[in-house]
Amino acid sequence: MVWLVIALALYRHQSIPDVLETLDLALPNDANACVSKSGIAQARERLGDKPLLWLFEQTARAWVAQDAAHYKWKGLALYAMDGTTFRTADSPENRLHFGAQSYASGKVASYPQVRGVSLTAVPTHLVADIAFGCYGRNEMLYAKELIERIPDHSLTIFDKGFLSAEILWGLRMGGSERHFLIPAKKNLQWELLSGNEDDGIVQMKVSPQASRKNPALPETWTARAIRDGDSDRVLLTSLTDRRRFKAADIIACYRRRWEIETSYRELKQTMLGAELTLRSRQPEGVHQEIWGALIAYNLVRLEMAKAALEARVEPTDLSFVLALRLIQGELIWAAGMAPGKLPAHLQRMRAKLQLAIVQKRRGRKCPRAVKALPKRYTVRFLRKDTN
Repeated sequence: MVWLVIALALYRHQSIPDVLETLDLALPNDANACVSKSGIAQARERLGDKPLLWLFEQTARAWVAQDAAHYKWKGLALYAMDGTTFRTADSPENRLHFGAQSYASGKVASYPQVRGVSLTAVPTHLVADIAFGCYGRNEMLYAKELIERIPDHSLTIFDKGFLSAEILWGLRMGGSERHFLIPAKKNLQWELLSGNEDDGIVQMKVSPQASRKNPALPETWTARAIRDGDSDRVLLTSLTDRRRFKAADIIACYRRRWEIETSYRELKQTMLGAELTLRSRQPEGVHQEIWGALIAYNLVRLEMAKAALEARVEPTDLSFVLALRLIQGELIWAAGMAPGKLPAHLQRMRAKLQLAIVQKRRGRKCPRAVKALPKRYTVRFLRKDTN
């Protein structure tokens, strides 16, 4: 049943009975056995979400650590943190538990939503950790849960929405060599302690609101401020060693933050396809489905990382779309294969994955402009009656 929940994300375009039949997941192994839809639903209810949560935590920790030394950025593991949402089936249970977006007009969104914040390994797109729950809960609260679990000797790239002394100072004080990189807001004020406006050490005050929420915070906190000349953006970071961490390298590193947005697109649009709404109508089933989808996504990304190492390219140089299609097809073949043949089959699959290298796009030839749309019908103009 655990494998079925994972497979439901890989084959989101198929019904649950079709996935069960295609991958031959029913037990006992009887050719005449027939599993009813109600039997599948009851089995999922018995399973719950806790086994999938445990499996995700164990596999994510192990898979991110595999070949981690190969992807170090100046001796640090590179992560990105950002928020996202999942749309659930519109049931009274889901709406009551998760809630939905409300508008200023008083209207409420048609579907309940799950809000979450994830920690993603930038080089491989592997989801290292995630916290999710009710839509009405602020992203900052989910981020605080993840801060405690970020590994030592790492650099985490944040969106500017996470600019908070409690989060960033907590990250630095909660472990060894846990660094941050985040863009500053335009209205942020600081005092320049050393250096210059393009690259200097600045001191900022902790707001009274943050001090009341967390009395352990200091009155001020410091960071290194680097100005990106291309975009006039100012980056704040705890990487204060100018010899080890050049300003140009930090600016280039921040631009890789977009990788987490790409990973969300791979998970929610490519893997889950046009089916933007999760299947489950019960909150526990939604949790179970999300954990299964994350495990499935990490499985695909893990195989891509292994193939990329053998091909001596970056994991992001391989096409996720082609890799997903290949793995979907290979799993169907593996369902009827003898166990002893699986290792060789896995090696052949990785060899095929090495051929899924994305070709570099050529530069733009024409100026970026919107062309006029041709009118489908002739337009009749009426003349004003002057009589």
